[in-house]
Amino acid sequence: MKSLTSLWSVLANELAGRCGTSTTMDINTVLGRIKHEGMSFLTITLPTFGKDFQYCLDQGLVSPESFLSFRKTGSCLPSFLRGFTELVFDSGTGVLLEEPDIEAIYSVRQLTLMFSKMLLPCTPERESKAMADYVQCDKEVDYADSVLRDSDFSEFRRMGQLVFGPLFSKVDSDIYNGEIVPKHGPGATAEKLSSNGKYRSRYWTNRLESVFHVGDFLYPNIRHVDDCYDGVNFLEPGDETPSRVVSVPKTQKSPRIIAIEPSSVQYVQQGLLESITRHTQSSFLNGFIGSGSQKPNQLLAQKGSSDGSLATLDLSDASDRVSSKLVSELLARNVLSREAIFACRSQRASVPGEGVITLSKFASMGSALCFPIEAMVFLTIIFLAIEKEQGHRFTKQADLFSLLGSVRVYGDDIIVPIDYVHTVVDQLEYFGARVGRQKSFWTGRFRESCGKEYYSGHDVSIVKVRNKFPSHRQCVSEVVSLVSLRNQLYFAGCWRTVSWLDLRIRKVLKYFPDVEPTSSALGRHSFLGYVSEKEDEYLHRPLVKACVISSVSPRDPLDGPGALLKYFLKRGPSPRFDGSHLERAGRPRNVRIKTRWVTPY
Repeated sequence: MKSLTSLWSVLANELAGRCGTSTTMDINTVLGRIKHEGMSFLTITLPTFGKDFQYCLDQGLVSPESFLSFRKTGSCLPSFLRGFTELVFDSGTGVLLEEPDIEAIYSVRQLTLMFSKMLLPCTPERESKAMADYVQCDKEVDYADSVLRDSDFSEFRRMGQLVFGPLFSKVDSDIYNGEIVPKHGPGATAEKLSSNGKYRSRYWTNRLESVFHVGDFLYPNIRHVDDCYDGVNFLEPGDETPSRVVSVPKTQKSPRIIAIEPSSVQYVQQGLLESITRHTQSSFLNGFIGSGSQKPNQLLAQKGSSDGSLATLDLSDASDRVSSKLVSELLARNVLSREAIFACRSQRASVPGEGVITLSKFASMGSALCFPIEAMVFLTIIFLAIEKEQGHRFTKQADLFSLLGSVRVYGDDIIVPIDYVHTVVDQLEYFGARVGRQKSFWTGRFRESCGKEYYSGHDVSIVKVRNKFPSHRQCVSEVVSLVSLRNQLYFAGCWRTVSWLDLRIRKVLKYFPDVEPTSSALGRHSFLGYVSEKEDEYLHRPLVKACVISSVSPRDPLDGPGALLKYFLKRGPSPRFDGSHLERAGRPRNVRIKTRWVTPY
């Protein structure tokens, strides 16, 4: 923790120099509060200050309920970071200045939010609360469905068919023609199968069999299909393996809750995802729904911050608040798609400390279909809200074209025109979603979407610390994180802090040369490029001596029909990059740092 405190002090002094102020008292405050509050001051209390600051930027003044964890003396502004905040807000009234200092806005955000996403474990009490909240959220989804009227579902179904009917007609065709190609993902499964072990799986569910014949999915060709019913265990719905709910580090305040799906349903989900994504990207819907790049959302957020025409909305527990009933209504007229999507949906989840529950939500994070389906549900609700605001029904897809470039959904990051934002928020919450008011912006000139933040068109995005500092080279993830932090701060222009980090990194890595961002080496990124240390005697290309990440996948031999199936499920005509994939597969259990001569680009 001492290293993190020193990092904060060095960065605070550098940013103070850029803004023409002093942070001597601020550094003393941080040192004193860390001594009494510990790590939580950096990871919880400071980020709360940053979120309050963003909220005040959006509202145009400092509200009395903001910055409650910090002392205020003779002003509505907190004493902490006063040198920066006085360049943004009037020190007497707390009203936003007509021309706030952009550098000061960036500095406050960088200093208060830089530790907000550290990958640290939560206390057992916070873990237990997160699991209980997951179950409570599912009950709230069920309640939200119960209070909706039949006419609400009818309107949702009508709009869903207008927007997504043609898309799912193409997916219907893919399912009918047997063109859904399944795929095993790289992640864990509820049954804890190994990477190659997934191809040896010999169980199927009766729900899947009603849409997807087991012989087309678990066997490589017709030669093996004769034995499929003898060698496969078919599970009734009550006997299916539930998804396994686990927590992963997010913030020290609360973990992220995800569900690890059974291999059979994840296998089919990936195939359906490919079909949905392909048809989305080839239609006008690609202008409304993000499936690959976050850049369009970021550009629209910048536009909204510049001219005030667009609002950015963030949803809390977004995936966990999309009900299966709404998804069923969305797909009501595309019977094959609905049957397929619900056949590969986990109906139950095993929650630590809470037992196995029947799910009202469509899916949690971890399902391959969670991200695209939730975006479709949110987009349908948005169009219902805009339709309501305009006072007339949309009757054809052409009615939606005028909204291209002003409405966009990327998961739970939503952008809508400012003229409709209140109705959109009301409709989203009416259908069971929850809008995070402190992370949604439309009043002022601050906007945030897909990891980028802007004020009045200026990029005020920050660099975040993800891990503690490494004590030695064997702390591989910490070393990689520290090098990444150094390079991100370099391109953010924090060069004095980067020089301080270089000294820290060289205590861990003996070799730390300048390299290009595309190099595999752990090195220093620079606008000045690299300096070659020697030339490869065979390939005549420049080399530098540097540390690289070295890992080997665990032994996981695969042969017979499983190996043939893996070959047929390969995407593209090119051979696999890893020639030993039938001997070793999966995520490496041990990762090391080794020193080698490597290309600097």
